[in-house]
Amino acid sequence: MSDVTKKWYVVRAISGKEKKVKELLELEITRQRLNDFVAQILIPTEKVFQIRNGKKINKEKAYLPGYVLIEANLIGEVPHVIKNIPNVIGFLGTEKGGAPVPMRLSEVNRILGKVDELTENEEELRIPFVVGESVKVIDGPFNNFSGVIDEINEEKKKLKVMVKIFGRKNLLELSYMQVEKEV
Repeated sequence: MSDVTKKWYVVRAISGKEKKVKELLELEITRQRLNDFVAQILIPTEKVFQIRNGKKINKEKAYLPGYVLIEANLIGEVPHVIKNIPNVIGFLGTEKGGAPVPMRLSEVNRILGKVDELTENEEELRIPFVVGESVKVIDGPFNNFSGVIDEINEEKKKLKVMVKIFGRKNLLELSYMQVEKEV
């Protein structure tokens, strides 16, 4: 039965509930022994960097919020099972409540390629700063101070910023994540 042709479909889910939908789908598919009809369920995500309490935090964020990709052969009960999962709105199609429309291969490859690219380059955080540019410190003991970039070390992802503190110029070494461009 594994020679069944499967296509990629987009399942609309309530935004923020994509992971729960994926878990419930996998559980239900296993429970009803529909593994021959559903190959994989994907939530396209990207890595996002944030600073919280002075620490750099990697966070995974949905790259297409509200959508779950599913590779399946929609025969018999399969679409009905998928639609009845909590937090699922339905399939993405041409008309509301109409038949699910499979994604074009080019779209699938583009999305899957983008997901692979985002996971491969997760540590590739390249922020283009220029010497002489004005920046504002957004983290650390010199929070809210403004200064001018004096030197850039791309290897260590650090900047040397000339900041005026109490009327005197001081050179601070800060990471890319501790400053933002001044507008």
